[in-house]
Amino acid sequence: MLRTLPQTRESSLPLRLAAIAVFTLLTVVSARVTILVEPVPITLQVLVVILSGLVLGGRDAALSQLAYLVLIALNLPVDARLLGAAAFVNPTAGYLIGFVPAAFVTGWLIEKSERRMWQRWLAGIAGIAVIYAFGFVLLKLNTGMAWDAAWATGVVPFVGIDLGKAIIAAALAEGGRAVLLRQS
Repeated sequence: MLRTLPQTRESSLPLRLAAIAVFTLLTVVSARVTILVEPVPITLQVLVVILSGLVLGGRDAALSQLAYLVLIALNLPVDARLLGAAAFVNPTAGYLIGFVPAAFVTGWLIEKSERRMWQRWLAGIAGIAVIYAFGFVLLKLNTGMAWDAAWATGVVPFVGIDLGKAIIAAALAEGGRAVLLRQS
């Protein structure tokens, strides 16, 4: 079975850096596929975050998402609402911050598994849970909503959509790793 890039010692540093950059760019592009609803928009970013973990492994996936956050911190308008650094004081800041640990957790779990389809899907669900944990807590704190209102607004409407994204990411992961490993 294929391994994620960080586990393969044959993967060169330039290939790993290129793969990290590709997933950073994919996260930027996926922010453009947005349905603006308040207070949390629907984007394809969760799909990319999960896919980064499944393809790159924990460390490199987290680095790809950290690079995305650095672009936002540099005030580049690469977030879903084109806010730049202001996105970090927005009610949705927790979701963005959650991308880094979510990518890591997803990748770490898949590195420790046998990489069957259902294991990739469960690793994706774990990553989504991490995003929700960061997102809904900061949504509550930034808006002053009650906990149940933050949960109902920032998690419940997205569960079905994000479970579908996890399935798609799990299906795409094996092909993505195969392409990257063929290049090494």
